[in-house]
Amino acid sequence: MISDECLVECPIDDDDEDEEQLVLSAPPPPEFASKTPTPSPKPPTPPATPAPSPPAPPVSRDPYGINQHLKVEVSDVLAEPASPHSLDQVWVYSVLGFEKTRVWSYKILSLLLAVPFALLCGVSLGLLACLHVWFVVPLAQLSHTFVPCLRSLWICTVNVLIAPLCTSLALCCSHVAIILSKKDWQPLKSDTEVA
Repeated sequence: MISDECLVECPIDDDDEDEEQLVLSAPPPPEFASKTPTPSPKPPTPPATPAPSPPAPPVSRDPYGINQHLKVEVSDVLAEPASPHSLDQVWVYSVLGFEKTRVWSYKILSLLLAVPFALLCGVSLGLLACLHVWFVVPLAQLSHTFVPCLRSLWICTVNVLIAPLCTSLALCCSHVAIILSKKDWQPLKSDTEVA
């Protein structure tokens, strides 16, 4: 074992970095310990209790703004001119009655009609998707597949049947010549003058 007299003392700066290094480093073995005690590491502070999370914002039921035109306020429907006013209580109860009637009638009607209409919309969109997936797209793909075959079949039919018929008819009619003389024009003109 080495005695403390053989050890050389080194001055230690009291900077924050050195203090952090001392705190983070392990204490030296007892045989190399100096006369001054090494600072012991600070006990870790307990984690603070997390703050309660704020309540979640309400879910937007119209994220794309489809029904912006349905945002109706009292001022959109009821208004009094500047000079003739009703009693203040009449106005307050009218506004309150309008708002409550609008809100509760919507709630009651949606309670009665929302589920059947949602089912109807779901069935119609499901039917549309099914028709699109199983009928429209396959039909379009098949037509893209068969159109070149039908095109070549149509070209063969035209070249074999219709083109020779039209060529023969054109050759027959190419030798026909109509020659009109002045005598032929005279009766035609007199017929048109009489009429």
